[in-house]
Amino acid sequence: MDNRFGDIETFLAVASGGSFAAGAKALRLTPSAVSRSIARLEERLGTILFRRTTRSLALTAEGAAYRDRMSVLLAEIEAVENGLGREKQGPRGLLRVNASPSISVPLLPILPRFMARYPEIILDLALSDAIVDLVEERADIAIRIGPLRDTSLRAKKLGRSRMALVASPDYLARRGTPQVPDDLDAHDCLRFSFRRSVDSWPFCIGGRVVHRPVHGSFFGNSGDMVRQMAIAGGGISRHGHFHVAGDLAAGRLVEVLADYHPGDGEDIHALYAAEDRAAARIRAFLDFLDDELVIAP
Repeated sequence: MDNRFGDIETFLAVASGGSFAAGAKALRLTPSAVSRSIARLEERLGTILFRRTTRSLALTAEGAAYRDRMSVLLAEIEAVENGLGREKQGPRGLLRVNASPSISVPLLPILPRFMARYPEIILDLALSDAIVDLVEERADIAIRIGPLRDTSLRAKKLGRSRMALVASPDYLARRGTPQVPDDLDAHDCLRFSFRRSVDSWPFCIGGRVVHRPVHGSFFGNSGDMVRQMAIAGGGISRHGHFHVAGDLAAGRLVEVLADYHPGDGEDIHALYAAEDRAAARIRAFLDFLDDELVIAP
């Protein structure tokens, strides 16, 4: 029996960490052991997987293709093991979840219940508004808000929430409360710097939806960043209602121009690879979200 699976695991750890040192740390090996493992793998495959310089380490085209394929194959092996033996003992193992920061508002309070229910699962949660590649990021589940891209991933809908324009009481006391959409010309509108974001907000005016340009001197690349700016009195922002429901209830934010709401909303989905649905830990988390995650409408 050779140690080819150990070499593959080492390769994936180095590819994920971006260096031999990071891979060694993740696997609790010495850098020299990692270096020998990669050299052994490259010799067996007859190709170079990493392009090395004194300052950087990068995957070759062959290395990137090998990483993508091996990540899928190892996930399939893990799914088979879960299905044949480990599932009898209950869900277990490392579960990597990547989620939009804004969903952390309703998600984080319920996670202790998940961890108490499944003590054999180790939960690794990363928050990011960037669209992630589950294979590249080695994530099992991604929770995303808004329209889905064309993808080979499966999507489980977790809920839908209407949009809301909000501002802090302090900001409205200083600048006045807008009564009609045209009043936004005199206000600071907090906007997003996402690629899919636009510089206009929709309103229902005279029975039809009108997209009105908005202006302001602040952009943020995180929904929670823009929310915090609104709470601090920086201006008026537009969020999914689920994201600001607690702030509205606590009086930290106030909804404005509700009479002109266009009726739009955002869908929230959990994305996962089709073959991963068999993994007990992934199935347990998806079922838990279905039962416990409450999205304010």
